[in-house]
Amino acid sequence: MHTNDKQRALQLLSALYPEAKPALIYRNPYELLVAVVLSAQCTDERVNKVTRVLFEKYDTPEKMVTLTQEELEKYIFSCGFYRMKAEHILSASKDILEKFNGEVPDTVEKLMSLAGVGKKTANVVYSVAFGGDAIAVDTHVFRVSNRTGLAKGKTPLEVENRLQKSVPKKDWSKAHHWLIWHGRKVCHSRKPDCENCALSPLCDYVKKRK
Repeated sequence: MHTNDKQRALQLLSALYPEAKPALIYRNPYELLVAVVLSAQCTDERVNKVTRVLFEKYDTPEKMVTLTQEELEKYIFSCGFYRMKAEHILSASKDILEKFNGEVPDTVEKLMSLAGVGKKTANVVYSVAFGGDAIAVDTHVFRVSNRTGLAKGKTPLEVENRLQKSVPKKDWSKAHHWLIWHGRKVCHSRKPDCENCALSPLCDYVKKRK
């Protein structure tokens, strides 16, 4: 995708999804952090069902660490990878209490210092909870960016770096949500709906098919 086409693609995505925002339900940065950890390899709908019950009693790091790992696993079992996620949530909660006086840190670097928090999770929390400029590359963003040619890369970090060059910094967080929504609604992993995609005239994938 040429530079002009990338700019046009971003304009189209902006027009298609002007109200794009996170599908995860949360009330504060801590709840968002836990929800994002749970969302790995899991739908946001499933996470919201789980957190609705979990956050009734355990909506702060202080309350969360009163759970044993086995107890937390029972709450989050249906999200998949529940042992690893429970371990990460409890470890990160302890780090927040011990290193940051119970407050979720507000920079990517400090967020990544929490146990089990990688770049994608840190970027989401930084941009959504604290209004920072960041592009979190999840499976949807990675797929749509590569498939269309908006930002090609073999790793999420490569895609993130190339998106940062293609997207104006003020739109980084918005573009993250545009790409997620487009991946969910149109550019599906197994069978993209190219016939009904506004980006088709610009898309590398469509050009290769033809």
